[in-house]
Amino acid sequence: MNNGSYEKKVGILGGTFNPIHIGHLMLAQNALEFCGLDEVLIMPSGCSYFKDQKSVAAAEHRLKMAELATAGNDKFVVSAMEIVRGGYTYTYETLDILCSENPNTRYYYIIGADTLFSMEKWKKPDVIFSECIVACAKRNGLSKEEMKNKASELKDRFGAEIMLMDVPEIPVSSTVVREMMEKGRTCKYYLDDKVIEYIKDNMLYLN
Repeated sequence: MNNGSYEKKVGILGGTFNPIHIGHLMLAQNALEFCGLDEVLIMPSGCSYFKDQKSVAAAEHRLKMAELATAGNDKFVVSAMEIVRGGYTYTYETLDILCSENPNTRYYYIIGADTLFSMEKWKKPDVIFSECIVACAKRNGLSKEEMKNKASELKDRFGAEIMLMDVPEIPVSSTVVREMMEKGRTCKYYLDDKVIEYIKDNMLYLN
C-alpha cells in the first residue's frame, strides 16, 4: 500500500446489480461528490458467495445493464474484472489487484450502512480495510449514532478508515424492483429506460 501521496482518488461501487437501479447510481454520484473522487468504478460481481445464484441474472446481462445505465456519465467506469476473473468474488482480491496495478491511486469502497455491519464477516477483512477507505451512506434506517459506533469499533479492531457520508438515504433495492417486475408493475424511474428495454428484450426476471 502506498504510504505517500496519491495522484488519483477512485471509488469502487461493487454489487450484484441484479438489476442496477437508480439507488446504485445516486449512491455512486453522492460518493463522487462527497469524497471528491476522480471517478467511480461500477463493478458487477462475478459469483458472490453470499448470494443464491438461481435468482441472479447471468453476468453478461448484469454487465450490459450497468453499461447502459451509466452511459451518460463520464465519471462512471464499468469494470468487468470480477466477472472475468471467474470463481467466487472476493473483495480483498479485487483490491489487491487494483492497488498493485495502480499504486498511486487511493481507492474508496462505497457501501450502504447495512454492509458496514457485515464487512468484518467478509473474507480477509483486515486486507480490505488496509487497502481502501470505506465510504458509507445511510441505509435501512440505521441511525448516525449506530453507524459512528460501528465505524469506531472497526477502526479499533482493523485500523479501518471509514467516511460516513452525509447524503440522503435512497430507499430502493434490486429485490423490490424484481418483485415489482414479477407482478407486472412498471419500474419506470426506478430503472434507466434503456435498462427497462434491455430487460424486456431479453425476458429477464420473469416468474
